[in-house]
Amino acid sequence: MMKSTPSTLSRLGHAALALALLAAGAAQAAPPPTAQVNTTGLAVTDTTVTVGQLHSATGTMAISETGSIQAEQLAIDQINSAGGVLGRQIKVIKEDGASDWPTFAEKAKKLLVSDKVGTVFGCWTSASRKAVLPVFEKENGMLYYPTFYEGLEQSKNVIYTGQEATQQILAGLDWIAKQKKAKTFYLVGSDYIWPRTSMKIARKHIENVLKGTVVGEEFYALGSTQFGSLINKIKLKKPDVIYAAVVGGSNVSFYKQLAAAGINSTKQTLLTISVTEDEVLGIGGENLAGFYSAMKYFQSLNNPNNKDFVAAFKAKYGPASVIGDVTQAGYLGPWLWKAAVEKAGSFDIDKIAAASPDIELKTAPEGYVKVHPNHHLWSKLRIGQWQKDGQAKVLFDSELLEPNPFPKGYQ
Repeated sequence: MMKSTPSTLSRLGHAALALALLAAGAAQAAPPPTAQVNTTGLAVTDTTVTVGQLHSATGTMAISETGSIQAEQLAIDQINSAGGVLGRQIKVIKEDGASDWPTFAEKAKKLLVSDKVGTVFGCWTSASRKAVLPVFEKENGMLYYPTFYEGLEQSKNVIYTGQEATQQILAGLDWIAKQKKAKTFYLVGSDYIWPRTSMKIARKHIENVLKGTVVGEEFYALGSTQFGSLINKIKLKKPDVIYAAVVGGSNVSFYKQLAAAGINSTKQTLLTISVTEDEVLGIGGENLAGFYSAMKYFQSLNNPNNKDFVAAFKAKYGPASVIGDVTQAGYLGPWLWKAAVEKAGSFDIDKIAAASPDIELKTAPEGYVKVHPNHHLWSKLRIGQWQKDGQAKVLFDSELLEPNPFPKGYQ
């Protein structure tokens, strides 16, 4: 029998301590038990969590929403590669809203009630968001909504990763009025809630704050392709600025017909709040070169976060793929959800909602975002001027703007 010595005991003690530390580390790394992190019957197992994606993969809005689908999937893939959320891999159920608002509501109910998903990343238009909102509030689901929108809404059940009106409409109009000494505006939009409400807000700002004049206002049904009458009116009125919120596939016809009629940036100033790189891919950069977009993100942003994001996106979806404002905002959704779940230590919706305010994302491609208690993001406004190659030259970069979805005097 070996006689124990002080040095032997010391070595044995160190070995036991090392084993204990390893065991403690392994226990710490183990995912928390499902019963602890899922008390409301969501689709969470010991190894997986199921989420939903709800966008228009078909119909007139597919031109705008495909990028969001891709960016959300990229974020989910990256999160899974890094170990998932609370040690669980993310599984995705994809549903197609098909550019039809009742279909969005129907699919939202399926995802929340039948599939019991942990969260949903989805919608683009305000019409689709308004259609699903009662479902999310009734069933207590969580929606990460990526699109710039008109504001005038706040819900415990939505995280708005795009910008609201004060961060896009008001700030953008201030810039164009100052830079172009603009006094007359012609407002053009698609015919549904976001463009109509946005133009109502824009009109109030133009008339009451900028002391300008709205010389025309027109709305066209989603999917419209005939803009000849509008173009004739614009030529007659000669506004200082065309202010546009045409969405989806209609953008292709609108800008090509403007170009064919000789309305280009050498003769006319145009500021849009609805054209991103995703739409430019269909429009063609040559058809709107020199016109402006008011967004918080452009693919051309020069920062380390964005360089990594663009490289990863193109590696996954091909070198010809492009990234627009809503695509980038879509990418933020899974990362903000992961941060909220891990801060809360739970997949429960009420706990995620409570944990979301003040979450910061310093790795955002746009640079930096922070969740406000009103569930919107602190973001910047940027003005981009479109180039023939389909990319935007960023001319203006604001301070970080606090979200204010209910601005006084604009409701």
